[in-house]
Amino acid sequence: MKRVLIIKPSSLGDIVHGLPVLAGLRTAFPDAYIAWLVADGFAPLLEKHPLLNRVIRFDRKRYGTIWRNPAAMRDFLAFLVGLRKERFDLVIDLQGLFRSGFFTALSGARQRVGFSDARELAWAGYTQRVVPPPGHAVDRNLAIARKLELPVDPPQFPLGLSDNERREADDRLRAVGLARTGFVAVLPGARWATKQWYAGKWAAMIDRLHAQGIRTLLLGSPSEKSLGDEIVAQCGDPPTNWIGRTTLRALVALIDAAERVACCDSGPMHIAAALDKPLVALFGPTATDRTGPYSPIAQVVQLGLECSPCYKRTCPLGHHRCLKDISADRVATAVTGLSGPLSVHNPSSGAPSE
Repeated sequence: MKRVLIIKPSSLGDIVHGLPVLAGLRTAFPDAYIAWLVADGFAPLLEKHPLLNRVIRFDRKRYGTIWRNPAAMRDFLAFLVGLRKERFDLVIDLQGLFRSGFFTALSGARQRVGFSDARELAWAGYTQRVVPPPGHAVDRNLAIARKLELPVDPPQFPLGLSDNERREADDRLRAVGLARTGFVAVLPGARWATKQWYAGKWAAMIDRLHAQGIRTLLLGSPSEKSLGDEIVAQCGDPPTNWIGRTTLRALVALIDAAERVACCDSGPMHIAAALDKPLVALFGPTATDRTGPYSPIAQVVQLGLECSPCYKRTCPLGHHRCLKDISADRVATAVTGLSGPLSVHNPSSGAPSE
């Protein structure tokens, strides 16, 4: 294979789940030209990745206006022409939806691989359909990699952090009195309201850790800034709060610098798992066997209610007990009980806030 394209436009966690395929391709074809088609918002995760030759950005928001915006239509057609001109030998569709299947077929690659259960007729664009195993999304992707005889055992999740990115993270941490592997990264955000724990509970959990001399750092996306402010306001001993104040790559580097991670079912959870971080993840409406942290050193806190998992973005019963009934004490205990070293500081000193 000389020219290979991976199609996995979104979301953050799903892109992380596709990294073993990239690692296997680069090992099998060290001199190949490998590209990845990804949605604009997630492109920074892959740009400058040492295993990729190119990141092909898909401007989903702009191209979604093609029916009423002639300029967007022209740009979209140019995008399609450019994709065809790449003349890929192999295209791997890890998304399995109409759009990704359309791009796969349009590429004209002689070998086009995807899942046999791809939705929205995406499978019609493949020359080879792989039957995925039941279970985790990573195992589905590995089924395609193994069908292509790629070396993916054990699976690798290369995020391509550079030494410079790690140094920048260390410098920024030192400026607020934190050190590498000297804090717990707390990532309270989630895309669905039903995956979201409560600000007051996060605050109580953080206060319990601080009372034991364990430092914390709040991290997340700009859309979660109000959540971070609410958590800080309810803390008796506020943490350093950098929610919405990092780039995506800087977020990865800071998770990499953390000693442990506490989070909901979210994209950053999968980043932490890929970085082999001891982590505690709170699960409510989703199932760990499908989208849980793919890591032997992760611990999931889940109540196991009869109504869970429901996979609903709003609680169909109106009570949201699957997360509401998880106590701050239980999560704090889970964090302190993770395997591996745990840095403890003088509780009286508190954690610096910014």
